[in-house]
Amino acid sequence: MDFITEYFLSNLLTILILLPAFGALSVIGHQMFWKSEDKLKWITLFWTLLNFVVSLVLIFDKGAAQASGFFFEKNIPWIKAINTNYHVGVDGLSLWLVILTTLIMPIAIVSTWHAVEKRSAAFYVFLLLLESAMLGVFVSLDLLVFYLFFEASLVPMFFLIGIWGGENRIYAAVKFFVYTALGSLLMLAAIIGLYYLQATAAGIGSFDYVVLLDSMKAGNLVLGVQTGTLLFFAFALAFAIKVPLFPFHTWLPDAHTEAPTAGSVILAAVMLKMGTYGLMRFNFTLFPDASREFAWLFITLAVIGIIYGALVAMVQPDIKRLVAYSSVSHMGFVILGMFSFTEQGMQGALYQMLNHGISTGALFLLVGFLYERRHTRAITEFGGIAGVMPLFATFFVFTSMSSIGLPFLNGFVGEFLIMLGMWNSTVLDITDTVNWNYVATMLAGTGVIFAAVYLLWMIQRVFFGKITNPKNKRLLDLSWREIGLIAPLLFLMVFMGVYPRPFLDASRKSVVAVQERVLGQTSKTVAETNANH
Repeated sequence: MDFITEYFLSNLLTILILLPAFGALSVIGHQMFWKSEDKLKWITLFWTLLNFVVSLVLIFDKGAAQASGFFFEKNIPWIKAINTNYHVGVDGLSLWLVILTTLIMPIAIVSTWHAVEKRSAAFYVFLLLLESAMLGVFVSLDLLVFYLFFEASLVPMFFLIGIWGGENRIYAAVKFFVYTALGSLLMLAAIIGLYYLQATAAGIGSFDYVVLLDSMKAGNLVLGVQTGTLLFFAFALAFAIKVPLFPFHTWLPDAHTEAPTAGSVILAAVMLKMGTYGLMRFNFTLFPDASREFAWLFITLAVIGIIYGALVAMVQPDIKRLVAYSSVSHMGFVILGMFSFTEQGMQGALYQMLNHGISTGALFLLVGFLYERRHTRAITEFGGIAGVMPLFATFFVFTSMSSIGLPFLNGFVGEFLIMLGMWNSTVLDITDTVNWNYVATMLAGTGVIFAAVYLLWMIQRVFFGKITNPKNKRLLDLSWREIGLIAPLLFLMVFMGVYPRPFLDASRKSVVAVQERVLGQTSKTVAETNANH
């Protein structure tokens, strides 16, 4: 029994990656031999729930809770000719993103219970393969393996949008794929460049993130200013497109609007976080000098994205497109906190990744429920539906308050930490006359106000007033299935808003380690700086 337990724990991350893939094979096998689509959703739900339960070991294992570096690590040779390994592990940066992924997937599956009528077997196969790829992204510690998972996640989402999307699905799918794939090619070139630079420095190349990082810390692999800058931007462009950071955001509203409900939920909740995770994991640690040098650029783009996304969201006639543009604004806050290089800001950024996944994922779910009933998302088509759908209206308003950042809900904690971190930052100490850190914080703060404007104005037009469209009088309120879908997300909005400590404590060591690396300071210096703030 001890051997089985030890084998399970030592291969836990591999099991998490493979379980959805095995689920995809079981869906294909069932469709081939039984020719029945009735049970496919149950089979898919079983595998995603099983993966969620298995992933909980990550947070309840005592050894993992005490680990200061990577845990559940697995490192075995893969392609010896190029010295690349299958190297996976998790730490405080990736832990909660893995849990978020396994949590969102069964919710996304059940959201499609009655919505997918054509090619359901292929639909569920793509969802399961997408889960495997996303988990691979968050646990990979070999740059080549990371890149393969990063690119592999594009293919299922491309088909989910292109086959089961809306009227302009082909345009949205191609735009999504071209933007993200082309940006990633530069990252591949940079990964190969790092391999050869390591080969020159150490006599043997490596794609292993830990090996490269240790080589840099030891002074063996030294990047020149120009080389470091080029490599930094090659990685950063791929991740900025994925976030998406202004002005690389134009693929997102189309992809969100045309994607099926499950696709929108997964895209908002998980896939966008692959970009911010990549910046914090790879850019900050592998290219700390360039990260500091160009922090002003990313902070500027983040502030523009926060304000621009909010202003454009205000004028959207489509509820789903409004929520899509709100993602541009909210992800700008994440970038802002990350590039503050303070513990509060970086912790807030990581926490806001989770908050956005839960709150915006829930908003897309609720919009999907409404679309299934009326087959339109135009704001002008509604009005007064709180009278006929009181439970739906209550949940929608509650989720919107979370997205706005109401105190005691999860969004408040993340945004407050981000703005506090940016206020205390010294990254924009360019002149003695103007404290640009204060200016950036105050400008970003207007995004919170604008968020209240576009969400509350949309709520007023959709839910309140008189019912002017007769079709809205016959709308049914939420079913028990839909209540069950949204309930865990509502619970997390409250729990994370009232008691964020377990989440922040689990990520603190990893965040401080990244902060120490990017600032080029010792642990003692960083600790003193954080204590002063």
